Amino acid sequence: MTEVPTPELRPARPYFSSGPCAKPPGWDASKIATESLGRSHRAKIGKTRLAYCIDLMREMLRLPDTHRIGIVPGSDTGAFEMAMWTMLGARPVTTLAWESFGEGWVTDAAKQLKLDPTVFRADYGQLSDLTQVDWSNDVLFTWNGTTSGVRVPDGDWIADDREGLSFADATSAVFAYDLPWEKIDVATFSWQKVLGGEGGHGVLILGPRAVERLENYTPAWPLPKVFRLVSKGALAEGVFKGETINTPSMLAVEDAIFALEWAKSLGGLDGLKARSDANAAALDKIVQEREWLSHLAADPASRSKTSVCLSVAGADEAFIKKFAGLLDKEGAAYDIAGYRDAPPGLRIWCGATVDTADIEALGPWLDWAYASLSA
Repeated sequence: MTEVPTPELRPARPYFSSGPCAKPPGWDASKIATESLGRSHRAKIGKTRLAYCIDLMREMLRLPDTHRIGIVPGSDTGAFEMAMWTMLGARPVTTLAWESFGEGWVTDAAKQLKLDPTVFRADYGQLSDLTQVDWSNDVLFTWNGTTSGVRVPDGDWIADDREGLSFADATSAVFAYDLPWEKIDVATFSWQKVLGGEGGHGVLILGPRAVERLENYTPAWPLPKVFRLVSKGALAEGVFKGETINTPSMLAVEDAIFALEWAKSLGGLDGLKARSDANAAALDKIVQEREWLSHLAADPASRSKTSVCLSVAGADEAFIKKFAGLLDKEGAAYDIAGYRDAPPGLRIWCGATVDTADIEALGPWLDWAYASLSA
């Protein structure tokens, strides 16, 4: 490998991981409120802080009063599996998969719940044909595919008169896009994405049709305790007021509150969207200026503005590993290798907690790593 001079300017915060993602600018552990730590989450202070966290999420997401928000265990995966195991089986199921997590929901529906779903697949970088979806079915999809950089362009394809429920794994989309909540019956996400929060907890959002399903349908399979959202035939409303099913980390909750208050100081959802949009535009400029770099998601209408996946000309898995390793060693970019199941490439998080100046500073370092390995 030929030695190439390193760029003079490094990203000030070289945190480009797609999960857990960069902490909000100005974050410091000493700024996290500690009054609830060491206390029971069922004590007044614990319930108050959990409810406050839920209220902030509702405000930042502009979520209508018709939808409930619950903090649940197991990150986004736990939240989405909770929804699947408690609500599926009432009617036929369609699953859409254009990346690894969507494929995981196919596996759950087909092999674990044995529902024989209709499956629409697309290769990495492509979007399934949304016009083929039969909305008499329950439909499972990822709003923004974290591992492929592909998203649905909008919610227009979701039928207003749908008979089935729409299940949106929205973990890399929530807080980065305007989501049409009237089109979404079930949504899940985790704090570790756009908010830059800690892992371990998921958030489950239920619309009124999902609540109706829960209260009027009993699955054929047994449910573990952490999945139980219904008590005596009625929704366990306490879960959606901060009375969590199991013990949460109040440190993670306080960290999420810090991120939500930061988001509020930016102007809420509009401020978060503006930061993500600026970051994605800055990275796209870098891509457009380099012949050896391209977007895995070729169509801008379905290209993620958060988890942006890039292809490197001629690169294989070993090349990408060395490429990312060089930048990590130099402290110029951390965790930018693509997802293990995706085609070899780079994945650069452009969510709101990343500063646009750091994306801009990354360009010369990508050049440096490519030149170092290609010389």
